[in-house]
Amino acid sequence: MNTSITYMAMDVHKKQHEVAWVNPKTGEVQTFSVRNTEAELTKMVQRIRRQVSGEIHLCYEAGVCGFVLQRRLKKLICVCQVIAPSLVLRKPGQRACLPWRHRQIKTDRRDAKKLLSQFIAGQLTQVYAPDAAQEADRELTRCRHSAQEDLQRARQQLNSLLVRHGYIYQEGDLWTGKHEQWLGAIEIDEPTLRTVFDEYSSHVRHCLTRVESLDKQVKQLAESERYRVAVSALRCFRGIDTLTAITVLTAIFEFGRFESPRALMAYLGVVPSEQSSGESRRSGGITKTGNWRVRRILTETGWHYRHGHRVSKALKARRKEQPTWAIDIAERAGVRLSKRYRHLVERGKASPTAVMAVVRELVGFLWAMLRQVQENERQVA
Repeated sequence: MNTSITYMAMDVHKKQHEVAWVNPKTGEVQTFSVRNTEAELTKMVQRIRRQVSGEIHLCYEAGVCGFVLQRRLKKLICVCQVIAPSLVLRKPGQRACLPWRHRQIKTDRRDAKKLLSQFIAGQLTQVYAPDAAQEADRELTRCRHSAQEDLQRARQQLNSLLVRHGYIYQEGDLWTGKHEQWLGAIEIDEPTLRTVFDEYSSHVRHCLTRVESLDKQVKQLAESERYRVAVSALRCFRGIDTLTAITVLTAIFEFGRFESPRALMAYLGVVPSEQSSGESRRSGGITKTGNWRVRRILTETGWHYRHGHRVSKALKARRKEQPTWAIDIAERAGVRLSKRYRHLVERGKASPTAVMAVVRELVGFLWAMLRQVQENERQVA
């Protein structure tokens, strides 16, 4: 342990944090509580600085407090790391209750001490902390996805109401223009039921308006100077348009921190899990670590490659005026991934398994594309 550095770990919560720190002069571990306000955090750091000299290194697990806590601590001239919770070491036999008494106990201070010991030993994995503008961009894309989920839920509620009362649409797909006309022509004699139908219909229209408004804001974000070049490059891929591209970019931001495509695949949790012992080797399902939103949206993209490779009119329009190197990478990806899907299905693999293998390789092509975009931006700068 570096005796010129004061190490601190925080078990963070919405209202109050439990703090454990080790005095570099005495080696004594002390714990205390601090309220989750900027004023209280400032007092905490000032109190520690009166007792020790040198740098203060803090860490806490990513979670409910987001990254604003990290930015507040950086203003106080502290080195603050945000730790990946899933990669913190935990003892299998350690539980939050006493088995001989069968009652729950608070483990906040114990968790803070455990985090401190692993922090000092260098056993924790730091996550990338976006700045305030990047985090705001990420929140916009998440808001849009939440609005889409609300719209799907509202539509399902309205459709379930109609099915329960015998109004079943049988002339094609739901939520098309023709289906909207059918909804407007429904006549319901029961006044109370008509009121319920109008309320559900109004909620659907509200959710649809909200999604359309957020789509415009997401498009404006994608056309901003920060993302315009990268979004245009990603749209050269089959199955990737503005929403998918900006979601990937605002979830990962700095692709240069991944030294290889395999590192990005592991980060997104699309690599197979493994249980090996001795000479035996067993592969399982994908690890599903990292950002589940990106993994889900890339899985939706992967299904586009189950068909033979072709360039549609929409894809041609997206590739118009794009650099040749970007189109070449996307074209190689289209040929390779379509062939890969057919090969796996012909070998007897289930379609979801084949699609996940396609997604894994697609991540490698995305890594190559975005690393090239960043390299070009460095050369221009």
